[in-house]
Amino acid sequence: MPLPGSPTPPPGPRLLAVSDLHVRHDENRAIAAGIAPGHPGDWLIVAGDVDERVESVTATLRDLRSRFAEVIWVPGNHELWSRAKNARAEDVEQLRGVARYDELVRRCREIGVHTPEDPFPVWRGPGGPVTVAPLFVLYDYSFLPAGTHTAADGLAAAYDAGVVCTDEYLLHPDPYDTREAWSAARVTETARRLDALDPALPTVLVNHWPLTRTPCDPLWYPEFALWCGTTATADWHVRYRASVVVHGHLHIPRTIDEDGVPFVEASLGYPREWRRHSERLGTHFPDLLPRQILPMPPR
Repeated sequence: MPLPGSPTPPPGPRLLAVSDLHVRHDENRAIAAGIAPGHPGDWLIVAGDVDERVESVTATLRDLRSRFAEVIWVPGNHELWSRAKNARAEDVEQLRGVARYDELVRRCREIGVHTPEDPFPVWRGPGGPVTVAPLFVLYDYSFLPAGTHTAADGLAAAYDAGVVCTDEYLLHPDPYDTREAWSAARVTETARRLDALDPALPTVLVNHWPLTRTPCDPLWYPEFALWCGTTATADWHVRYRASVVVHGHLHIPRTIDEDGVPFVEASLGYPREWRRHSERLGTHFPDLLPRQILPMPPR
């Protein structure tokens, strides 16, 4: 797993990123509590999957915002899960789909955290100026397993293989009929906003799910790619002048290049995963987080 070592913090501020903190695990919660800037001007991107509970997501982001000059958040699938059964109507955990996302956005705004619904901030530190564009684009089952040609075929193959994402049971698209329909609406609205950006500035595109299928290639279970993105965003890194693309979701932390653009997965992952990374790398993997995005460290 090619990852840079912990770079010596430069004298100026940095744009940093982390994803998939999954703070419901005690060890991960402690790691999140220890994430701190190396410079008072550091910004932090949080690329989704903080936790499954609205209150916990809010508390973690509030804590990070207290330390970093700016925090930028995008939702992952875990933030959008609705586990509540027989919940009281006023219980925030019973919210589903768009209503749940809107509540998370509202809470982020209360604590000064940027979301995909806000004006995109411009990083003017080293490596800038660039527009940092937090995105919320889902998936539509178009990252097909080999040998399948339609979403229905792909899902049938996944179910036959016993590889079914929990989203099928907990990520509700209300008021849309399907997750594909919600994803299509998000693609349309997000492209509209990106099209309106200043064409003189490059971008840092941030989405929980990868914008292209390539980062999914190492998956142990290739069928899982169905829940990992949409082909509708396959050219966005070129079309929207990305200097870097940041994502999470796969728990395969690495940097790859596509069309000369670094794609950085900034995930921590579950304790069993980051312990395995630590053994492989010969260092305590959480110490390599957050990842430095700008200025881009040498690789």
